[in-house]
Amino acid sequence: MQKQFILSVTGFLIALSILGFTKNESPASAQKNDMYFPPLKGNTWETIAPSALGWNVDSLNQLKNFLAKRQTKAFIILVNGKIVVEEYFNGQTASDPWEWNSAGKTLLGVTTGIAQQEGLLSINNKVSDYLGKGWTSEPLSKENLITCRSLLTMTTGLNDERQFIRKGGLTYIADAGSRWSYSNVFQKMFEVVTEASYGDFETYFNNKLKDKIGMDGYWNKGLIFTIYHSTARSMARFGLLELNKGKWNNEQILNETYFNESINSSQSINPSYGYLTWLNGKSQYMLPGSQKVYSGYLIPNAPADMFAALGAKDQKLYVIPSKNMVIVRMGNAAYQGNASFAKSGFDNELWGKIMGVIK
Repeated sequence: MQKQFILSVTGFLIALSILGFTKNESPASAQKNDMYFPPLKGNTWETIAPSALGWNVDSLNQLKNFLAKRQTKAFIILVNGKIVVEEYFNGQTASDPWEWNSAGKTLLGVTTGIAQQEGLLSINNKVSDYLGKGWTSEPLSKENLITCRSLLTMTTGLNDERQFIRKGGLTYIADAGSRWSYSNVFQKMFEVVTEASYGDFETYFNNKLKDKIGMDGYWNKGLIFTIYHSTARSMARFGLLELNKGKWNNEQILNETYFNESINSSQSINPSYGYLTWLNGKSQYMLPGSQKVYSGYLIPNAPADMFAALGAKDQKLYVIPSKNMVIVRMGNAAYQGNASFAKSGFDNELWGKIMGVIK
């Protein structure tokens, strides 16, 4: 009888092990880490109450008041893919699209990775392999140094004082790879993907990324900028894809190798930049429009492992793997006159409020 009891207990423990429960983990805590993906169509999206996560509800109300006063239009927090906070302010609704501005660069970066895994291009190839010789006004020997990866990492060496991406504005200032500068020349990557995919960039983007994760939205194409517009929930969907390393539900949309490259330092000049993506937790950073190097984290109040898509007028998409969290902020510039194309003082202030809620 004793032997039979021991075998029964052993079998029970083995079963728990198979189910993923350790001696320090309850079934409830194991389920807490299950990742949720909303259906591709419709408005269904599972939620979880902030109180169920042990969050500070009083601080959450203070955060909402702060967001409303700082010109916010939409704000979402996901944990394990489920909506914990979803708020709209200043006349915005859940169905209204809003501009991503430079936060949309990361959409281009992911689309480029998809094109590479399909064998349509290689980011290590020269840009001229796709756009032809003479796409810049540089000497050919200098132009040949510029790869697609140079575009993704902001290291083309082209003169960033002239933001027009027509040939006459693309002049030499340094060898590709030797200088980091935030510049609109990255938009040439739209043309590379278009040429490599033998079609229209938006069509390729829709088929390979947007439709696969249920996003809405459109690209607004101008003379200089190409800006994406969507609802806040669609930005959150993209953040959820990033949180899961390019995987949506059971489909690996972007291979993990490229994804990992994109969220790690792409060069040593500005280690806080990956492939059209901003990185926290590095020893130093640079900002648009300057060659100054700042010491410390990009956003000190935020978790060190956070990476982000940041756009002008304080469009924010934060992804925090250690917390299984995605945060979206859309709206007008938090402070009047803020012309920052990426990080602003609002980021650190906002994260101070967020940490007061989730700690």
